[in-house]
Amino acid sequence: MRAILALSNSLVKNATGPYVSRTGLPAPPSRSLPASQIRSMNSHLVWLIGYSLAQLALGAWISRRVRTSSDFFVAGRALGPGLLFSTMLAANVGAGSTVGATGLGYRDGLAAMWWVLSAGIGSFVLAFWIGPAIRRTAAAHDLRTVGDYLEFRYGVGVRSLIAALLLIGSVFILAGQLIAVSWILNVIAGIPKIVGCVAAGVLITIYFAGGGLLTSAYVNIVQLTVKMVGFAVAIPFALRAAGGWDAVHALQPSPDYWNFWQSGESGLVYLAMLGPAFIVSPGLLQKTYGARDDRAVRLGVGFNALALMVYAGVPVFLGMMARAQFPDLAQSELALPTLLAKGVPPAVGALGLAAVFSAELSAADAVLFTLTTSLSQDFYKRFYRPAANDAEMLRITRVTAVFAGALGVGVALVAGGVVSALSIFYTIMGVSLFVPMIAGLFQPKAKSVDAMAAIITGIVIVGGWRVALAGKPINGITPAMGGLAGAIMVFLVVYLIRRASGGPDRAPPLTPATE
Repeated sequence: MRAILALSNSLVKNATGPYVSRTGLPAPPSRSLPASQIRSMNSHLVWLIGYSLAQLALGAWISRRVRTSSDFFVAGRALGPGLLFSTMLAANVGAGSTVGATGLGYRDGLAAMWWVLSAGIGSFVLAFWIGPAIRRTAAAHDLRTVGDYLEFRYGVGVRSLIAALLLIGSVFILAGQLIAVSWILNVIAGIPKIVGCVAAGVLITIYFAGGGLLTSAYVNIVQLTVKMVGFAVAIPFALRAAGGWDAVHALQPSPDYWNFWQSGESGLVYLAMLGPAFIVSPGLLQKTYGARDDRAVRLGVGFNALALMVYAGVPVFLGMMARAQFPDLAQSELALPTLLAKGVPPAVGALGLAAVFSAELSAADAVLFTLTTSLSQDFYKRFYRPAANDAEMLRITRVTAVFAGALGVGVALVAGGVVSALSIFYTIMGVSLFVPMIAGLFQPKAKSVDAMAAIITGIVIVGGWRVALAGKPINGITPAMGGLAGAIMVFLVVYLIRRASGGPDRAPPLTPATE
């Protein structure tokens, strides 16, 4: 807590630092801000610091209930539909769905809706197909991570390979959340990116390390409430400041700006990258492990999916409103913080910024959950200390949370932006994890060699595509599409050849539905 207070003091001292112009770049030193705008920026910063300290206090209070590693990893498997809904939606409405999606709406227009719509479609599949099945298996065999499931289903080789890949990918998605926070602090107070990333990393790590999933589930309720209220209040004021709907609808920076299916790099193509990722995301799957029964999964995750579908247009239209007011931003991802800091009344902007801040923090702690459980369970306990007792695992998990948070900060300092960082994670996860998870749950005769072939093929295709073509689509086919298609085809080929040649079919029994 003392570290946070010291960091808060340094942030306030920077609050009257370099002015950030409409281009998102520091203005010449000779330019000064009106006193009223300085006061507004200071109030925004003080509000965010106070809100952060309140979340830390809540997290510290809840963490007293965490006594075992089961509480930390799966919240005692006692989450009902309400808590599961709030922690799921809070995790899903993060940097990508706020700062990132608003930036895409600012840049590409209506087709940017597919960024969040794809997440909603994937979440529906998770709610009614994948989630209940994997929850039953996890509860029956005391599995705590996706790595535990992969070893149970395929063996240690598949577990280790996926854990290594997801460790890399998860660091990038954590970095994306931290970058989004740094954009907010940069716009409202001219705070350098490095300071903003470090501040966000310290805050998230402290309250998550205290109580894991149990703390996150309760803090997420507060964060989700602030998000919903903040965006609901900000939208009408932002629309009015932009000149009304007629002014927004008159925007035509590109011929396809109002095309729902495709504009620029946005459109239906996001479904191939984001749909599979939201079906098999380790952070989301491990939240379903904490559900008390299948009904909680169907209701909690299902209403989360519905909420995402309803919310999909919000950041896109906010991006369009920002473009109507601030058409010359050099970095499109500055659209949302700029709109809230300078395009609406100060009180409304403060609430809206708190909503965005909540979004980044709630998503970041979900990713930190994935990283921490993977490092402690998939590596430390599996390979270094198999005999580690419950108290030792709880202690190591908290230490690894600090290490994982530091990794995320390091990557955030060198990554280009929110969407670019998140795209790396979603692509890696989709092409490597989707096929083995689906096959493991619904094809009892799938074996380790089949899963390994699919994983390696997907990663090789995506990696080769990025090296040879800089990740650019070929006739509308993106690296995520190519990698996923290759993984599916190679899995089927290897599976059929093995079966035809008389290979072994033994696999762990699946857990049938009991409801």
